[in-house]
Amino acid sequence: MNPYEQYMKEVSKPMRDELTGAGFTELLTPEEVNEFVSTMEGTSLVVVNSVCGCAAGLARPAARLSLEQDKKPDQLVTVFAGQDREATAKMREFFDGIEPSSPSMALMKNGQVLHFIPREEIEGHEVEEIVNNLITAYNQYC
Repeated sequence: MNPYEQYMKEVSKPMRDELTGAGFTELLTPEEVNEFVSTMEGTSLVVVNSVCGCAAGLARPAARLSLEQDKKPDQLVTVFAGQDREATAKMREFFDGIEPSSPSMALMKNGQVLHFIPREEIEGHEVEEIVNNLITAYNQYC
């Protein structure tokens, strides 16, 4: 691992921990993504994590806070854009017709995206707005 990769690994650790500490499972390889999607049961929240402070600093807290409801996804997973590139690319293959966006969030069921929140609906918004966006989707699909 080169010095830049090592640095980014250290920088991204608290960002990973913020989601894994809230119950998200990291998918680190394309194989893990395929296994997850092929065995997906119920609804799943997929967070495409990112180092970008302006948007990801809103996305992670919003994802966590949205789970403080009775209605919520059955499964929680995350891929890390820019860090786990192959896993992120594989997950994006399942976001049919949706432009890559980091960070972003997808509510999925049976391998299909039911609701998607791109970076444009995260950056520049209040955490509460993003939480409400997620809760509305949970109430509709979970």
